[in-house]
Amino acid sequence: MGKVYIVGAGPGDVDLITVKGLKCIQTADVILYDRLINQELLHHAKTGAELIYAGKMPGFHHNQQEIINDLLVKYAKKGKIVTRLKGGDPFVFGRGAEEAQALADNGIPFEIVPGITSGIAAPAYAGIPVTHRDLGSSFAIVTGHMRAGKDDSIRWKNLAEGVDTLAIYMGVGNLPYICEQLTKYGKSKDTPVALVHWGTTRDQHTITGTLATIVEVAKDAKIKNPSMIIVGEVVGLREEIRWFEQTLEYRQETVV
Repeated sequence: MGKVYIVGAGPGDVDLITVKGLKCIQTADVILYDRLINQELLHHAKTGAELIYAGKMPGFHHNQQEIINDLLVKYAKKGKIVTRLKGGDPFVFGRGAEEAQALADNGIPFEIVPGITSGIAAPAYAGIPVTHRDLGSSFAIVTGHMRAGKDDSIRWKNLAEGVDTLAIYMGVGNLPYICEQLTKYGKSKDTPVALVHWGTTRDQHTITGTLATIVEVAKDAKIKNPSMIIVGEVVGLREEIRWFEQTLEYRQETVV
């Protein structure tokens, strides 16, 4: 029997892989990797390792989740060391738990290797802390992607009233609805908002606005996924502590 390592590859910057995650890449016989990982990481695979793309584009799944689960089980049963390489952290909207369940159901040994999630890393690279002693003592990670045909189960009222900073994943397509829900339940329309596109990478691009303006700003800037939406007063610190743009050349930011 082999073993499976479900590894968080981090948010994009190749240097943000953990030491343990890198070791899992280097020792794997088989690597199943997602679309959003930095593919420079695959250069660390050993000679002869089998590399399998298992990424899912929005609206188009190259491999359905069930197929990925079956591949993990199949290779482990062949005695292979398998690394399942996932963007960010495997347990933060990464379906890592579903894969772990499939392995457990089949008696396959596995380990979870946490990764740095984009909900913290992308704003940090944009100069936005998710907490701050004066501006934000609570922080929530939220999915902005509502499954087709399903009722919205997100408790927007609780988030609007009880959380200082929101990091919203996969929400660009639902940005008007998100802003509407937050203002409906009490968030000020003047609450600062940032969208960080391709956070921590050379293509990082940040726009800022408010709950009242960000939809138009994002439309004008043609911002798409992958982008993190950050909502809260901490966004206002960006102008003071932005740092990543100083290390590389960046396109001009849009601020409203």
